[in-house]
Amino acid sequence: MQLTQDTYEQILSHFPLKGKPVFVEPFGGGHINDTYKVTIEGTDSEYILQRINHLIFKDVDLLQSNIEIVTDHIRQKLEARGEKDIDRKVLSFLYTDDKKTHYFDGENHWRVSKLIPRSRSFDEINEAYAFRAGRAFGDFQAMLSDLPDWVLGETIPNFHSMEFRLLQFREAVSANPAGRLEEVKDLVDAIESRARAMCIQEELYREGKIKKRTNHCDTKVNNILFDEDGNALCVIDLDTVMPGFVLSDIGDFIRTGANTGAEDDEDLDRVNVNLDIFKAYTRGYMETAGSFLTPLEISLLPYGGRLLTYMQTVRFLTDYINGDTYYKIHKPQHNLIRTKAQFKLLQSLEAHAAEMDGFMETYLT
Repeated sequence: MQLTQDTYEQILSHFPLKGKPVFVEPFGGGHINDTYKVTIEGTDSEYILQRINHLIFKDVDLLQSNIEIVTDHIRQKLEARGEKDIDRKVLSFLYTDDKKTHYFDGENHWRVSKLIPRSRSFDEINEAYAFRAGRAFGDFQAMLSDLPDWVLGETIPNFHSMEFRLLQFREAVSANPAGRLEEVKDLVDAIESRARAMCIQEELYREGKIKKRTNHCDTKVNNILFDEDGNALCVIDLDTVMPGFVLSDIGDFIRTGANTGAEDDEDLDRVNVNLDIFKAYTRGYMETAGSFLTPLEISLLPYGGRLLTYMQTVRFLTDYINGDTYYKIHKPQHNLIRTKAQFKLLQSLEAHAAEMDGFMETYLT
C-alpha cells in the first residue's frame, strides 16, 4: 500500500509524535502487516507506523489489548530487576486521544511505536547470536510465565493447532479451488503419512500432561533486536503473543534460525538443519526458561522443531492449493516453492531427530 504525504500526515496526527513527520518509507519484510519507518524533522526520533491486517487479526481491540498487557508486564519485570535503558528493552506504543493504541480511519487500523534506536535484527545468525537469541526468547517467556491464562485472548484462534491446520488442509484438498491438486499429490500424501505423529501436542494437552503458557508464537530470529555490541535487546512483533505451547516457540526458531537455507529456497540442496545453531539456541533458552519448564516439555523441545516445520509445510501448501489467498507472494508458485523448502527441512530434522532428542537428556538428569 502506497501512502501519500497527506494520508500519512492525517494518520499520524492522531498520535502524540515528538515533532513533525517528514519522511515515511517501507520498513522490514513481514508477510502480514504493512510497516513504515517515520522520520521526525530536526530530531533523531523515529517511529514505526503499521497498518494492521484486520483480515488476519479480526479483533484488533483484542490484539492491542494483548500487546498492552504484555509490554506493561515486561516493563514492570525489567523495572523490578533494576534494568537500565528500559525503553530499548521493551516496545513502547503511542496512545491516541481516545486512549487507544490504534487508530481506525474508517477503512484500516493503524498503530505507532517508538523505533528502538541503535538496534538491528538479523535474518541469519551464528552460534553466538543463536545463544543470545535463545536467552532472549526464554527470558521473554519467563517474565510472562506468571500471567494468568485467562488474561490474554487468541489473536488468531487455533494459530498453532496442528489438528486445526490439518482440517484446513483437508478442506482445501477436497475443494481444490485453484485446480492445483494434481501437481502436488506427492506432497499431500507425505503430509498425510505424518499427520497422526504431528498431533501429539493436542493429545498431551487433553490428557493434562502439558499446559498452555504465554507464548510469542512467531519466534523467528529477526524478531529479536540486538544492540551495537551484539547483545539481545528486545523481542518484537508481538501480534501473536497469546496462550500456546512452548513446543511452538522453540520449534519456530529451529525452523527459521537453524535452517541452512532460506524459507523459500529453490535450491533444496542448501536446506538442512544446522545442529550447532540448534544446540547454541537451546543452551541459551534453557538458561532462562528452564526454571518453569516441566521435564516432559524439555524432552519434547526438539520435537517442536519438527512439529512447526511440518505445520508450516501444511500451511504453505494449503495456501497454494487455495490459490494464494493468505500469504503475500512475490513470484509465481511462491507458496509451492516455500512448501518444498519447508518439507526438505522437515526431512533433515527427521534424519537428525535422535541426536537432537539426545541433546536434551543433559537437561533431564
